[in-house]
Amino acid sequence: MDLDDSASIGGFFALRTTAPETGGAHQPLARLYAGGDAPLTARVDRVAARLGAPERRVGASVAQLGLAARLWSTALGPAALHGRFPDLTPGTLHWDGALTSPDDLWWSGTGTRPATVAELRAAVQEAHLVPLHAAFARDGRISPRLLWGNAGSALAGALRELVRWARAHDRPEAAERATVLVRGLLDHPDLARTVRGPALRRASCCLYYRCPSGGLCGDCVFDHPPRTGLERRPPAP
Repeated sequence: MDLDDSASIGGFFALRTTAPETGGAHQPLARLYAGGDAPLTARVDRVAARLGAPERRVGASVAQLGLAARLWSTALGPAALHGRFPDLTPGTLHWDGALTSPDDLWWSGTGTRPATVAELRAAVQEAHLVPLHAAFARDGRISPRLLWGNAGSALAGALRELVRWARAHDRPEAAERATVLVRGLLDHPDLARTVRGPALRRASCCLYYRCPSGGLCGDCVFDHPPRTGLERRPPAP
C-alpha cells in the first residue's frame, strides 16, 4: 500500500514501512502491552519533564494523547483515501517513545484491512488502545475516563485534519468516508460522549492547562483555564 498521500495530510498520519535511518530503540507495541513498561515509563518521564508538569499524571495524559492520535491517524488516513488501511497489529507496529513522528513508528507488516467501522475498531481501539490504557494504568494513577476522553479527542482531531486536507485537495469522497467512519467509531460505549456538538469539542480535560506554560487546547472542554492553586504546591513525586 502506498502511504505517501496519507503522510501528506500531516506528520501524525505518516507511517514508515522501514526502520528509520536515524536509528532508535524501536520495540513492537506487543511487548509493551505484555508488560514491558520501561519505554512507556521513560516516555512519560520525558514528556512530564519537558512540560514541567506538576503531577505525573499530566505527563502521562499528554503522552497517551499523542500516541492515541498517531494510532488513529495512521489507520484513518489510508482508510479514507483508499478504502483500506494497514493491518497495524501490535506485533508489526514498532514504537520508540524517544522519537517524534514520523520516526516514532514503523510498520513491518504487509497486510491491509477493509475500511469499515468494525475493522478500524478492532485494529485500533481493541488491539491497541485497550492494552495501552492498561499499560498507562500500571505506570501510575490516571482515570479511565481521562484516557478514553483523550482517545475520543485524538480521533476527532484526526478527522478535522483529514477533512481540511481533503477540501484543499478536492477529495470530497475522502472527507465523506472519514466522517462516516468516525461517526461510527464514536458510537461505542468507551468513546460515546467523549466529544460533543458539530465541532466535536471534547467533554473532559487532558490536564495540559496545569503545566506552567500550558493553556487550553483547541477542543478544550473549558472556556477559560481553571484556577488550580497548583502553582503554590510542591511538584507531586
